[in-house]
Amino acid sequence: MATTRPTHLHFTGVDEADRLLAEEPLALLVGFVLDQQVTVQKAFSGPLEIGRRLGAFDAAAIAATDPGELEEIFRRRPAIHRFPGNMARRVQELCAAVAEDYGGRAERVWLEAETGQDLERRLLDLPGIGPMKARSLIAILVKRFGVRPPGWEDVLPAHPTLGDVDSYEALEAYQEKKRAYKASLR
Repeated sequence: MATTRPTHLHFTGVDEADRLLAEEPLALLVGFVLDQQVTVQKAFSGPLEIGRRLGAFDAAAIAATDPGELEEIFRRRPAIHRFPGNMARRVQELCAAVAEDYGGRAERVWLEAETGQDLERRLLDLPGIGPMKARSLIAILVKRFGVRPPGWEDVLPAHPTLGDVDSYEALEAYQEKKRAYKASLR
């Protein structure tokens, strides 16, 4: 399956973090796991900070890190997440699944998907990725990376997602639309 690769995903406002999200598939997945009860900017800056503090950003390395040490890395000020213990565990579970099921290569989750439904199932099978996150990931993969397995149209969300973000200005517009969409669901 032919794909393209953007140079940045404009989710943080920090050039190095946005570049990592585009270049390192695991960073994108970890950002989504962290994208809970914190701002998009904070969540998606997490992978860069984890890599800095751990000395590597690698699924097998994160999975093999002593859980207490990883929790300390998440707690160190400024904390990577407002719930450092829980999020350290979730990130470690995600990395263990990527290391075990995909040989440490997160991009295999989507590059080896046979259909849109298979892609969605693969994402949902990952720890920390629920239906809303899976659909948003699909939008990013389709719109920013050109990932289009047969049937991708059936799983692409119609509502605004991070897949619509192609600049820092678009991030602000997305966040407004997301608030409105979530309000409409109540």
